[in-house]
This record gives sequence, structure tokens and C-alpha cells, in this order.
Amino acid sequence: MSSVAEAITAEIDQLGIADKHPGLAQLAVQLAASVDAPGNVTGQANAARELRAVMEDLRKLAPPAKDLDRVDELAQRREDGLVRARRA
Repeated sequence: MSSVAEAITAEIDQLGIADKHPGLAQLAVQLAASVDAPGNVTGQANAARELRAVMEDLRKLAPPAKDLDRVDELAQRREDGLVRARRA
């Protein structure tokens, strides 16, 4: 079972926002580490609530996912072929 900090780090990497919003991303990781830390259950609950809010903000700041449809995929393949042809 992975830790909350590992899961949050993976999500931040997947969203591709660590470079654009490093402070908020680091805050999320620190809050996740607080949730993982044994001990103060009240502190963990508070950290979890804040983590949820920070991650919601980070998700809103993330660029939209690039879902390529068939036309976009063909255009990308064509562009890749043209680039390779120019290099050759």
C-alpha cells in the first residue's frame, strides 16, 4: 500500500503542474506527509482537509488533458513524419 505522499506526488506529476506552481505543489506534498505521519489524529484530519482543498486548486490550475481524436492523431503522425524527413 502506497503512502498518501507518494500518491499525491504521482498525481502532481501526472497533472504536470509542479513547475508552474511549485509552492502549491510542495504544500500538497507536505500536507500529505502530515496525513501519513502517525500520532495526532486531529492533526491528520486537519491536514487531510487542507490537502483536499489544495489538490482541488491544483487540479483547476492544471492544463486541460490532451485527448487526441483520430484526426489529431493523424495530424501528429504526419507532423512526426515530416520532421523525420527533414532530418534525413
